[in-house]
Amino acid sequence: MLKEGLDVYLPMVDDDGIDAVIKRPDGSFVEVQVKARSKDVVFGDAALFAAIPHEYRNNYWFVFYSERMEMIWILNSHEFINESNQNKTGKNIGKRSIWFNGRKTKTQTEHCKPQFLKYVEKDFSRILKESPIK
Repeated sequence: MLKEGLDVYLPMVDDDGIDAVIKRPDGSFVEVQVKARSKDVVFGDAALFAAIPHEYRNNYWFVFYSERMEMIWILNSHEFINESNQNKTGKNIGKRSIWFNGRKTKTQTEHCKPQFLKYVEKDFSRILKESPIK
């Protein structure tokens, strides 16, 4: 984000799921949570993001990054709620998960699931230009 010239502010502590606050060109601010998966995760889980506590927030973005797939997905709070699954039972009840990748075991490759291609981004212009409000 900094390399692209975004005006980024980092909170002193992450106790509200906010990894960064970004000042947009119009002077407004949005909150961002960043989730990343390393290249060393188990095959098939390159873009699995699980056990995320989240309730709708009207000024909030998620940035998901898979190092192995070299992909970034950007979703606003509303999109994340619509696209993720909420755990109904177990120790992570109420938390959300999203699995952006599929896998081909025969070729040992991972790919973005077609329904998530619309969220793949090469830069952070969505965060700067689009309203995160549903």
